[in-house]
Amino acid sequence: MPIGQLELPLIVLFLISGATFFTFYLRFINLRGFWHAIRIVMGKEDKEGEEGEVSHFQALTTAVSGTVGVGNIAHVAVAVSVGGAGAAFWMVVAGFLGMASKFAECTLGVKYRTENPDGTVSGGPMFFLHKGLAEKGWPKLGRVLGSYYAICIAIGSLGVGAMFQSNQAYQQFVAATGGEESWAAGWGWVFGLVLALLVAIVIMGGIQSIARVTEKLVPFMALLYIGTGLFVIASNADRIPAGLVAIVQGAFSPDGLEGGAIGVLILGFRRAAFSNEAGIGSSSIAHAAVRTGEPITQGFVAMLEPFIDTLIVCSITALVIVTAFDPGTLATGELNGVLLTSAAFEQVVSWFPPVLSLVVVLFAYSTLISWSYYGLEGCIYLFGPGRGIRVGFNALYCLFGVIGCTTSLVAILDFTDAMIFAMAFANLIGLFIFAPTIRSELDVYWSRISAER
Repeated sequence: MPIGQLELPLIVLFLISGATFFTFYLRFINLRGFWHAIRIVMGKEDKEGEEGEVSHFQALTTAVSGTVGVGNIAHVAVAVSVGGAGAAFWMVVAGFLGMASKFAECTLGVKYRTENPDGTVSGGPMFFLHKGLAEKGWPKLGRVLGSYYAICIAIGSLGVGAMFQSNQAYQQFVAATGGEESWAAGWGWVFGLVLALLVAIVIMGGIQSIARVTEKLVPFMALLYIGTGLFVIASNADRIPAGLVAIVQGAFSPDGLEGGAIGVLILGFRRAAFSNEAGIGSSSIAHAAVRTGEPITQGFVAMLEPFIDTLIVCSITALVIVTAFDPGTLATGELNGVLLTSAAFEQVVSWFPPVLSLVVVLFAYSTLISWSYYGLEGCIYLFGPGRGIRVGFNALYCLFGVIGCTTSLVAILDFTDAMIFAMAFANLIGLFIFAPTIRSELDVYWSRISAER
């Protein structure tokens, strides 16, 4: 859909429409349920003997590790460098709206999960489409949509997770060690092999192994990046008011961007939609492994994912950039992506570029291990939970990680965009069909806990 010389991808329109619908349909659950979500993550609502494999916190960190990736550094910088400071405003709006669609999809992911013969738990869009539509008397449609999503997530994980993340980790490693003159340039396959080995060590142990790593890795890498970001922002405290004014004014009255305010909105929404994955359904696979007897509780927890990913991490990146540079020149500057973010940090913390490289590699690594689980669960839905399926897919996933280090980024992005669209299409159809079920369960749960207080 063209807006001036900009294109509004249908997938972005689809995702934002779904997020807006659920925000209003669930009566702003992203606001009124926020503190309850914090209580659940802190274990205040835990009960003994509930079905599942991981805690609420472990499920959240696994899902967050799948969304907090290179995009939180690069996508924000791209949006701001192309659309100006105002793009950051619309990224935050999109992240806020996305909290509601995360609530919906992760509630369904847990509600319709299934326990495998080996005691593991599987869930996500393929299961709620299959089992939920069968309950409504449409078993054939459920099998078709469930299988369609499973195929998309299994294949898509090889691009979104393995190839893209390993590619960006390698590119950042090369940049940090000398760029084109780096000793690592041209040795992508070696970097890929090392990274694949580190990924394999974790993913071969299943979701419990992944959760044990992410519950330690995610807080560390998030605090490292957020802490440094807040230090940079505080160091430029005198520029904060001007930066905030530029963000708000730029959201509604930008200069120099084709498409005007609508163009900035498109850029902000587009980057946020691909960053927090709300509406795509992938993270509901991780949330489905939680130990709980009430699916709705994990819906609350899942809302924190876009909050952390977009409202905190992406906002920190945007504020670092607009306080480091003149907001009026951002859309005309030569720097872009990670380079712009790195330059903004370097103005205050001269030694930060190597740290940023470490953060990028950690972000990429955490996303790699989470998306391996998403793809594996798609294969388990299609072929069953046999050991051969697990070992075979994990080996294939690691191989594609090596390939990603030696492949053109453009080719990878074209592939991943197509897979994300395919996944979101099936997932959002299911969310709209089951919207009354979600609201009914929410109303019953909310009434009960309100009476208990």
